[in-house]
Amino acid sequence: MTTQLTTADVWDVIKEEPFAVLGVVTARNECRTVGIIYEVDNQKLYIGTNKDAWKVRHIRGNPHVSVTIPIAKRIPLVPWIKIPAATITFSGTAKVLSRDEVSDDLIQRVFNYVVQNDDFVATTCLIEVTPEKDFLTYGIGIPMIQMRDHEKSRARVPVHLAERPEKEAIAS
Repeated sequence: MTTQLTTADVWDVIKEEPFAVLGVVTARNECRTVGIIYEVDNQKLYIGTNKDAWKVRHIRGNPHVSVTIPIAKRIPLVPWIKIPAATITFSGTAKVLSRDEVSDDLIQRVFNYVVQNDDFVATTCLIEVTPEKDFLTYGIGIPMIQMRDHEKSRARVPVHLAERPEKEAIAS
C-alpha cells in the first residue's frame, strides 16, 4: 500500500463535503439509509432534522449507525466521462440532542438561514454522530487514474489521531 493518507487528511475532506448517507437499523432489524446534510464540530457530525423524523425514532432505538460520504470525481472539460465517486465510510454512535444541548453557533451552522424562524426551530432536533475506530476510504488522496488500482485506492485510517501513528495507513 503506497497511500500515506492521514487522519487529518480524511477529516479535511469530511469538513469540505456537505452530503452523506446515514445508515440506521429499524426496530425490526431492517437496514435503512437516508441522505443527510451535516456540519462537523469537534470530530463529530451534526445533522439537523425534525423531532418526529423516522431516523430519530430508529436512532433512539439503536444508536449504532454507518455513514458514507461520496466525493464526486470529474475530469475538467470532459464531464461526460463517468468516474466513480471516492468515498469515506465509517461506523459510529448516534445520539439525539435537543436544541438546548448544543451551542447557538452550531444551531446557526446546521439550520443556516431558517434559524431565525422560531416555529421551525421548535420542531427540530440534532443528531450527533461520533465516528468510531477507522475510516475506510476509496479514492481519497490519490490521482483519479490510480482509482483503477484497488490496492492504491483503498485505505484504513484511524478516526482519532491518538489511536495509531498518524502516517500509518492499513490496506482494507
